[in-house]
Amino acid sequence: MHEASIAMSLIETVSELCLKEGYHSIESVRLKVGKAAGLLPDALVFAFDMAKAGTPASQAELIIEYIPIGGFCRECGTQFESEERYIFSCPECNSGAIKITRGNEMQIIDMEVN
Repeated sequence: MHEASIAMSLIETVSELCLKEGYHSIESVRLKVGKAAGLLPDALVFAFDMAKAGTPASQAELIIEYIPIGGFCRECGTQFESEERYIFSCPECNSGAIKITRGNEMQIIDMEVN
């Protein structure tokens, strides 16, 4: 379950930033996570909730914004976006000559602090 190591790293990162900026606690952390990032959202929230005890984020809520998969077809030139987790061919021409341009990311967007 790599969500646990991601959650621990996330807690460490936001806690360090919170304290460095002179704050004492974190109320929420907002992430952008691509549909193709290979994360199970419920597992990430569960791991975050387990890892936050005893940290400045002990009362924080993890808010996840999902980014759909996007890309283009090298064969027909179609730009596409999908809510599916995996895309293997162009939705327009069924060619396998596709390039995924978004949907793999995981990024901390912001956090609310006290």
